[in-house]
Amino acid sequence: MGSPDFMREAIRLADEGMQGGRGGPFGCVIVRQGEIVGRGNNRVTSTNDPTAHAEVTAIRAACAQLKTFQLSDCELYTSCEPCPMCLSAIYWARIPTVFYGNTRGDAAAIGFDDDFIYQQIPLPLEKRAIAIRPLLRDEAQSTFQRWSAKSDKIRY
Repeated sequence: MGSPDFMREAIRLADEGMQGGRGGPFGCVIVRQGEIVGRGNNRVTSTNDPTAHAEVTAIRAACAQLKTFQLSDCELYTSCEPCPMCLSAIYWARIPTVFYGNTRGDAAAIGFDDDFIYQQIPLPLEKRAIAIRPLLRDEAQSTFQRWSAKSDKIRY
């Protein structure tokens, strides 16, 4: 169902960040048990960080406040359908429910073409726009083997 009040806060953060020159018109809140535990807006241009999308900044804020790397008992409200990077972060954070305002089509209409990345993901590596090539797998495997044998690892 979702809460209109939480979505309005995400939209307010989008507008505030955009008007304040922090980045694009995107905002997000993370809610746990009816309380906002993380807020974020796009800060890509103000921080020179291409990963500083609203959802990522809100996830970082919520995880810091709750002192956890999993938000499995939270909901995420975002002013726009998440891009592939943010969607991946949402999955990694284990957030089970996402509510969004604008669609990725709406974002494309104003110059944010996340759909290009969505189209790239299912392509075989050799057909993607970015060259992705294996290198030194045998050497890299040793670290994975040590991780596999590590008795005190924290799984995530």
